[in-house]
Amino acid sequence: MSLFVFGHRNPDTDAICSAIAYADLLRQTGQSDAVAACCGAPNKRTEYVLKTAGIAPPKIIMDIRPETEDICRKETITASFGDAFFEAYRRMQEWDLRAIPVVDKDNRVVGVLSVLDLMELLFRDEGDPIKSRTVTTNLKKITEALGGSFQHEVDPEQSDELLVMVGAMSSDGFTARMQQFDKDRVIVVCGDRPTIQLPAIEQGVRGLVITGGFGLSPGLIELAKARGVSVLLSPFDTVNTTTRIRSSQFIDPAVNRQVVTLPAKMRVSEARAIVERSKQPVFPVVGDNGLLAGISFKSDVINPPRPRLVLVDHNELTQAVAGVEEADVLEVLDHHRLGGGLKSAQPIRFVNEPVGSTCTLVARQYRDAGIEPEESLALCMASGIISDTLFLKSPTTTTVDRTILEWLRPRCSVDLDVFARTFFEIGSALRTSTPDGVVQEDCKEFVERDIRFSISQIEETGFDLFWERKDELRVALVAYANQHRLDFSALLITDVVSNGSLLLLSRETEAWEEINYPRIDPGLYALKNVVSRKKQLLPLVTQLIQTAVL
Repeated sequence: MSLFVFGHRNPDTDAICSAIAYADLLRQTGQSDAVAACCGAPNKRTEYVLKTAGIAPPKIIMDIRPETEDICRKETITASFGDAFFEAYRRMQEWDLRAIPVVDKDNRVVGVLSVLDLMELLFRDEGDPIKSRTVTTNLKKITEALGGSFQHEVDPEQSDELLVMVGAMSSDGFTARMQQFDKDRVIVVCGDRPTIQLPAIEQGVRGLVITGGFGLSPGLIELAKARGVSVLLSPFDTVNTTTRIRSSQFIDPAVNRQVVTLPAKMRVSEARAIVERSKQPVFPVVGDNGLLAGISFKSDVINPPRPRLVLVDHNELTQAVAGVEEADVLEVLDHHRLGGGLKSAQPIRFVNEPVGSTCTLVARQYRDAGIEPEESLALCMASGIISDTLFLKSPTTTTVDRTILEWLRPRCSVDLDVFARTFFEIGSALRTSTPDGVVQEDCKEFVERDIRFSISQIEETGFDLFWERKDELRVALVAYANQHRLDFSALLITDVVSNGSLLLLSRETEAWEEINYPRIDPGLYALKNVVSRKKQLLPLVTQLIQTAVL
C-alpha cells in the first residue's frame, strides 16, 4: 500500500502544492511509494498553477479507510469447470495457495476450490470397488496428466465416466472380469503384456494405457485402429500411472458453488463481519461489473495493513482526510497551530514552524538536502508561497518565506511577478462557484472549548461580487453549519488589493459583542488589515470563545 501525502480537506493551493512537492522529495530520498493525494478537487487558481507547471493533479481520495480492492491480491490464478485435478493442484502449488476462485469464460466467479475439496476427488467412495475406480475425465486430460502421448487416438476430448482396470492377472481372468463392465467406459492399464493387450483391444475398450515407456507392436496398433481403441503411452510404472490417471479427473464435483464474494468497493471494516462468520478459505473480490478483481484471505481482512499517511499543511484530525483514525500518520509538516486529536503508537517526525506557507518548509528541505527541484516543482512550491503569503504581503510572511521564494525564482520557468498577478486575477470563487462551492472551497473546521466551528476563506480583487451575493452566501453558511453540526460557520472574504477582509457569520452569539471590529450588517464585520485566517482571524475567534465561556 502506498504512502499517501495529504493536504487538508477542501484543499487550497499550498495544501496541494506542498503535497505534490513533498511526495517527490520523499521518493528521491528513499520513499519510492510516496504518492501525493488530496481530499477534494483543486480550485481554479490551483488548476492554473498545475496547468502552467505541467503537473498532473494529485489523486483524489475522499476517504482513506481501505476497501477490499486495496488489500486484495490482484495477481492470482483461477480454475474453471473442465479443468483437471492435476492442473488446479499445480497452480495452487506454484502460487502457494490453499484455495483458488473458479470462474467462467467471462471471468465471473462461480465457485471456490480448496485443496481439501480436491482431496475428496481422490479418496471419495473408497468403500465401493466400482465408484472408487471411476474417473470423470477425457483421454486428452489423462495423457496430459501422464506427461505421455497417444500412439492412436479416438475422440480424445470426449468426456466420460471412465472405469480404470489394471491388467495384472492372467489373460482368462482378465477377459472374464471385463465381461462385467461396459467396454466403452473401460480404461485398461498394463505394461508390455501382449496377453492383456490383445483381449483388451479385441473387446473394444475405450482406451489402453501402456506403462513403462513401452508401445504396442505394429500388428496390435492396426488391430486397435480397426476396433476404435485409443492407445496411450505412459513413461511411469503401473502404480504411478494409475495414480496420475486419477489426478486427471475434472474438478467440477469438488467446486463449492455456494461462494461468498466481496465487492471491490466494500469497506474492509464491513467485509470483516462477513469474513468472520464464514468458513470459506478464500474470498474472491469482484468489481462493479461482476468480474474477478482479486482474492483475499481471512487474515487479509481481519488484520489488514493500515494506510500510511504524511500530513502537510494541517495537523488537526478534524481537517484531515476522512478515515484518518484508521491510518498510521508517519509524519507531519505544517505551519498552523497545534490542534487536538493526533496520536501515534510510535514517535513520528513532526515539523511545525511559524512560516507563511508549508511550501516554504518543503522547498527548504530540497535546498538543505542539495536536491535540485525540477522547474515544474519549483513553480509549484513558489505558487504555494505566493498563495498563502499573498505574495509576501500577508502578516504571516517571515524572512524564511522571502529567502526561500528568492531561492526558487531562478529555478522557475516563468516570471513570478507576472505569474502572481495572473494567479490572483483568475479563479474568483465569487465569479465561478455556487454558494455552497464558495463556502467549501477552502474550509477548515476547528474545536475550541467544545465549540465546533468552521472558517472558510476566499481571496478576491475587490468586494463588488460579494455585495451582489451576500444573502445567498449567508444561506449557504447556515446550511453548512447545520449539515456538519457546527456551532457556527464563518466566511472570510479577503481583498488582495486593499489587504483587508469582510467576515460573514452563519450566526452570532454573545461572544461577538467583544470583537472590536465594525459591524456593518447582521453577522457581517469589516476587518481592516486582516488577511490571514491562521495568524489573525483564528486567534481572534479563539479569544472571543474563551472570553465568552469564562
